[in-house]
Amino acid sequence: MTLVSDAGAAVRRSDATLALTVAEVATVATGVRHVRFVDPTGAPLPSFTPGSHVVLSCGAHDDGRPRRNSYSLTGPELEPQSYSISVRLDETGRGGSRWIHALEVGDVVEVSRPRSAFAPILTARHHMLVAGGIGVTPILSHARAAAQWGRSFEVHYTFREGDGPHLGELRELCGDRLHTYHTPEEFWAALGPALLDQPLGTHLYVCGPSGLIDELTRRARGAGWPDARIHYEHFGVGDLEPGTTFTAHLRRAGVDIAVKSGVSLLEALEARGVPVPNLCRQGVCGECRIPVADGAIEHRDLYLTDAEKHAGDCMMPCVSRAGGERLELDL
Repeated sequence: MTLVSDAGAAVRRSDATLALTVAEVATVATGVRHVRFVDPTGAPLPSFTPGSHVVLSCGAHDDGRPRRNSYSLTGPELEPQSYSISVRLDETGRGGSRWIHALEVGDVVEVSRPRSAFAPILTARHHMLVAGGIGVTPILSHARAAAQWGRSFEVHYTFREGDGPHLGELRELCGDRLHTYHTPEEFWAALGPALLDQPLGTHLYVCGPSGLIDELTRRARGAGWPDARIHYEHFGVGDLEPGTTFTAHLRRAGVDIAVKSGVSLLEALEARGVPVPNLCRQGVCGECRIPVADGAIEHRDLYLTDAEKHAGDCMMPCVSRAGGERLELDL
């Protein structure tokens, strides 16, 4: 299936997006599709920071609204000849995974330029990388760069036996620095002591299911790790309840905007010509953060801290909504 008609040239749709061709598709684990994108002219693609993701235009929602989803890059980051992602199929049909799994070689896809909120800290003395299941994708990127540049690191990877995406690549990159686990009991029995046995200046990075991230960060804090040395990346919030209609009042513009049920505040603002920088549209990257002047907020994002949510002076309009009938924005 051809997704963008003008595949014959390297198309820059805007400063933020590229039109790339699918060069390869492969199955790397049960239900996990690996897709490699290239510039149709063969030119190298923009470099990126390890842990970066791109946003793909993945067809449309049932109501016709464009669907955009973010996926971590797994390949080399310096002037790469291709971008690679790996996506596990969501059997419930939510998100863009079914669309990704239907891609074929030769299809052309609109892809954002890379962006990262999960970059390695270059001054870290040691990097402790933890992955759960398909959360291995940004961790693979971290491990690849750490091995390339001779940084001190270790990888802890938990997955169901026989179902470890990119396990072969990690073994080749990491050698004896890779530790694998197949049960929660095995994983936590090893991670408890590992959190206590790290050199000063170590940074912890984790990507995987929310439950794993929450428990690991809780244990790390209990072991004395400062928040500044704990880094994590969620998969995204997935499909959300449509919510109720509310009014967004733009204080500086003096404008009221009706935000209907099933329409995000970000979409409503864009429809009225209010520019809001955004990238992932899944409540993860923090790019679309806007100031709130008054009103209750129903926070649905995975970016703001609990303290920031409690303060109530900002929100992520891509996923969060008003907690009442009216919300006043400092826009």
